[in-house]
This record gives sequence, structure tokens and C-alpha cells, in this order.
Amino acid sequence: MDLKKLFGTVLTLLGIGGPVYAAILFGNGAGTTKALIVYAVLGGIFFSLE
Repeated sequence: MDLKKLFGTVLTLLGIGGPVYAAILFGNGAGTTKALIVYAVLGGIFFSLE
């Protein structure tokens, strides 16, 4: 597996994982608004970079 495919896979997983983690925090009521926004935005950025 070449580096470009590996990097794309990592970015895709981070892009999916960020909003999912933000949704879990939101559902549990454990996350602050700032943390939820940071995880969701970073996930969106990582997903769009791929």
C-alpha cells in the first residue's frame, strides 16, 4: 500500500470519527459546546481533505 492510499485512509477514518465522537458526546450530555464544535469541524476538515 503506497503512502497516498494510507494517508487517504487515515484522513477518511478521522473524518468519519470526528463527527461520530461529537454525536456521542452530545448524546451523553458529557461534552461542552466548544468540544463538540471542535470535533465536528475537525472531522469535516479531515473528511473534505481526502
